[in-house]
Amino acid sequence: GQANSCLSRSHGSRFGQPHGNGSTSDWIALHRLYALENLSLMNIWSMRLTLKHLLLLSALLTSPLSTPAIELGESVSEFEIPGFAQAQSLSELKGKWIYLDFWASWCVPCRQSFPFMNDMQTKLQGKNIQIIAVNVDVKKTDAERFLLQNPSKFPVAYDPKGELPRKMNLKSMPTSYLINPQGKVVFMHAGFRAEDKKLLEDKLLTEVKD
Repeated sequence: GQANSCLSRSHGSRFGQPHGNGSTSDWIALHRLYALENLSLMNIWSMRLTLKHLLLLSALLTSPLSTPAIELGESVSEFEIPGFAQAQSLSELKGKWIYLDFWASWCVPCRQSFPFMNDMQTKLQGKNIQIIAVNVDVKKTDAERFLLQNPSKFPVAYDPKGELPRKMNLKSMPTSYLINPQGKVVFMHAGFRAEDKKLLEDKLLTEVKD
């Protein structure tokens, strides 16, 4: 069946960040590359990657899964939100519930998660919650094309350097976090499938009551 996240389970595992001095944009680009379905090593070689990218890809393939940077109950209130007009950091939104979702234009499951978030935006209207979708495309125009086909009723932030997902040690797209008014993570969810909708909706409606 179709993978529910953009780091496909067909490859056996989700990979941690590359070791070494690779830039965050390299990390995002390689995750995008390796997320392609049925990508073989011969396909990768035919793309004539630079030595730097081949070394980074090797790190992705051989590095063990790292311990998640963010755990339930951990505070993320001081993290900055690049490219977000309504606030510079999560601390400015303290006192609100935050549903923080990371997405990319090349992420197929994100096409399902956007209608879900639009639906939740409507159902939670008037509640003390802010839905924020953080895009990690290197080119903003790619995100804008996605949004033309999948419009959002909620604010979108742009993080082309991947600063926030790197701090949160993101391993797949989409990944969402529910953050309470005190700035602590109370729920995390990786990937998105049709059957995830009820789980996520029940969690949001149960937690966000005011």
